[in-house]
Amino acid sequence: MNLPNKLTISRILLVPVFLLIIVPIPEWIINSSLLSFMSFQLEAVNNFIINYGNYIAAFLFFVAASTDGLDGYIARKRKQVTRFGKFLDPIADKLLVAAALIALVERNELSSWVAVIIIGREFMITGLRLVAASDGIVIAASKWGKIKTVTQIVAILAVLMKYYVHMLFGFPLERYLMFIAIVVTIYSAYDYIVKNAHVIDYNQ
Repeated sequence: MNLPNKLTISRILLVPVFLLIIVPIPEWIINSSLLSFMSFQLEAVNNFIINYGNYIAAFLFFVAASTDGLDGYIARKRKQVTRFGKFLDPIADKLLVAAALIALVERNELSSWVAVIIIGREFMITGLRLVAASDGIVIAASKWGKIKTVTQIVAILAVLMKYYVHMLFGFPLERYLMFIAIVVTIYSAYDYIVKNAHVIDYNQ
């Protein structure tokens, strides 16, 4: 297995670690009679996650997101682009962003509307690509698709680090960054659909 594919797989493997760090242990597990002997320790872990999980998760998210552009760059430079890499790379990207959004919704730090819009867009464009592929058409990543990815990563990092963002800027900058990410996400979906409308011509 080449280095780019190893980086892509490492990004996927970081997702469950990210979730373990940021999502508190459910109360039903802590209060379970089977785990009553360690309820104090579980509560301590939960307190740590609630108070510090965001910051560790932000670091993990940044590291994982950084491998996104790196694996593609190395693959192109070393001429190691493979079908396996083409298949796995977009899955890793979408899984990372979706995991972060769902975790933030669970922590009540993000509206579920944001998660639905961003994840829904990915379903829509993936469906478009599948239909195109069935006709032998390849829909390449667009400029707006790449901008969308960057704005989403920056916005998610800002939400994860919002305490320091507030201290640094004096206002909830993460809300504006997430709004920009949503606008770019919607526009990138529009851009893909308009440019590839012939793929889903309802008259055919």
